[in-house]
Amino acid sequence: MSYPSTAGAAWHEPAPLDHRTAPLPRYGSGSLSDLLPAAVAGMGVPGFRSGLELAPADRVCVFLIDGLGWELLRAHPAEAPFLHSLLGSSLNGTGAPLTAGFPSTTATSLASVGTGLPPGAHGLPGYTVVDPATGELMNQLRWRPWTDPHHWQPYPTVFRLADDAGVHTCQVSSPDFEHTPLTRIALSGGTFHGRLSGEDRMDLAAAQLGAADRSLVYTYYSEVDGKGHRFGVDSEEWRGQLMYVDLLARRLAEQLPPRSALYITADHGMIDIPFTPEARIDFDEDWELRAGVSRLGGEARARHVYAVPGAAADVLAVWREVLGEQMWVAGRDEAIEAGWFGPPGAGVDDRVHARIGDVVAAARDDVAIVATETEPNESKMVGLHGSMTPVEQLVPLLEVRT
Repeated sequence: MSYPSTAGAAWHEPAPLDHRTAPLPRYGSGSLSDLLPAAVAGMGVPGFRSGLELAPADRVCVFLIDGLGWELLRAHPAEAPFLHSLLGSSLNGTGAPLTAGFPSTTATSLASVGTGLPPGAHGLPGYTVVDPATGELMNQLRWRPWTDPHHWQPYPTVFRLADDAGVHTCQVSSPDFEHTPLTRIALSGGTFHGRLSGEDRMDLAAAQLGAADRSLVYTYYSEVDGKGHRFGVDSEEWRGQLMYVDLLARRLAEQLPPRSALYITADHGMIDIPFTPEARIDFDEDWELRAGVSRLGGEARARHVYAVPGAAADVLAVWREVLGEQMWVAGRDEAIEAGWFGPPGAGVDDRVHARIGDVVAAARDDVAIVATETEPNESKMVGLHGSMTPVEQLVPLLEVRT
């Protein structure tokens, strides 16, 4: 038996993924940060314009279901018959999804919804990021360690500006969220109404929507995300929550007053990552990935990597070499210029620049960079999110009008 000759053939290592090929959020035309500016512009609130076109409505309600990604909803028609029936209404009747920003995570997305700004402007560019003033990791969901919320995010929310313009504005959510820093800088303006049960939230949201000629109401439900993290999106627990939130959405839709638009959306999707060494790469046990790194931020599917002084180029080279076939890996300025945190070429606010990692890594494949010693709770999560893959980044914008 003879074999083809390989004489003179060059051996090529597989090339790392080009960070410029990552599927970008549609900032300015079809992302979460475009939703409220488009809605209040349709009410005649001055100073707002958006590349997202929505038909005007006097009364607008946004129901945000934490963790209900577009692809997950499409895959579960039996569990969510009402929401599934609205898929064709998404994104102004085009049947297309919105995108979350990057990373596709709750703190970042809620700030984008509430401020109408991309992450590079509002300044919450990840689950945990370094505070340049202290050098410590700041958890932007739990707001630990404490820092002045309005220094961290100084822009007024769309809710506040709409309220100032005479629109009846309120938030209907869990009482636990009323005084949190994230609510203060992302979702405040008008009146906060705390209600424990989902049914009470839907009923009150509908009543508040009809309380004035022009109304902007926001309501929220978290447990689809909670069950996904704990049990995975391939679990009976997660499916049960999807069935429940489908009933909540129908309950709200059936109570809408005249001249209303209900938008049902989400902050991100989710993907289950297997508990194998190949799928869950443990940063705390990997000497190559740890070399030259002072802080590991972000989350398992979207990492901010902070280098010791002088080591940023080496850390970027190593992360690209080790992970570049499975993750989009970029230097800070490369990611900014490519459009990960705002429109390509637009840059980020000066105060935000150093919050972003020297290296930013976003998973394309079914992998996660966990840290079992320093992030034990997060490392146990079954369902994860954060990156720019369709199952994580795409979210619905379902619409019901009266």
